[in-house]
Amino acid sequence: MPVTFSIAFAAGVTPTKWTRAWAERRPDQPLEVFRTTPDEQSAVLRDGRAQVSIVRLPIDEHDLSLIALYREIPVVVAAKDHFIADADSLLVADLADEHLLQDPDAVPEWRDVATEVRDGIRRPLAAVRDMDETMELVAAGVGIVIVPHSIARLHSRKDLVSRPVEDVAESQVSLAWLAAETTEDIEEFIGIVRGRTKASSRVDSVPAGGEKIKKEKKTDKAKAAAKALRVAAAKAKPAVAKKTQSAPGRTRSTANLKLGKRTGR
Repeated sequence: MPVTFSIAFAAGVTPTKWTRAWAERRPDQPLEVFRTTPDEQSAVLRDGRAQVSIVRLPIDEHDLSLIALYREIPVVVAAKDHFIADADSLLVADLADEHLLQDPDAVPEWRDVATEVRDGIRRPLAAVRDMDETMELVAAGVGIVIVPHSIARLHSRKDLVSRPVEDVAESQVSLAWLAAETTEDIEEFIGIVRGRTKASSRVDSVPAGGEKIKKEKKTDKAKAAAKALRVAAAKAKPAVAKKTQSAPGRTRSTANLKLGKRTGR
């Protein structure tokens, strides 16, 4: 029975194009795909629930290999009647007087300018189970959140509005796996996310005798073509006229002698 290949992905990530490519390329290989929470996106690799995990940094990277996939812009989400609705984009300074419904350390740019942090008047966060409940509080006007754009899109509602925040760092989405367990299946999936086609190969082909065929490099072809052109051009050049000695210290070209002109003085 084939072993299932498991792919975990962070909330907001859409792995469909990669899982579809996997299904087309490996129809004999069962595939499991599931979403993770921020706390478990790397833990699923260490406990064996997933072979690869599409994560949103930061995570504990000490025993992992990672490949950067893309970056996401941050947005602020607020109730639909909030003043941010009138802006195209904002700076964190515009949000300094707001109540952030997140750990301030999760958005250090906001933390460093926030009035409630500076004045020590920040009230405790309400207990919530997940982002859905947090968005309920946002819609009720309790506070704001600053999250990657895909998270805001995942939890979009008619009573919420979101706008880009220009001076908050973008978030990095990466593919992660255990460095010590880089299997052929993982290599295959890496090839998919990097855009390699099924026909492409990472190694030279091997003939029946077992010896690798050395592929001719394009640069070698170019050098050979250039050399051939130089040889042909050299053959096409007219013979250089020989010089004859006419008098001490003077020479004449045989070609110019026919014209009766002196070449030296």
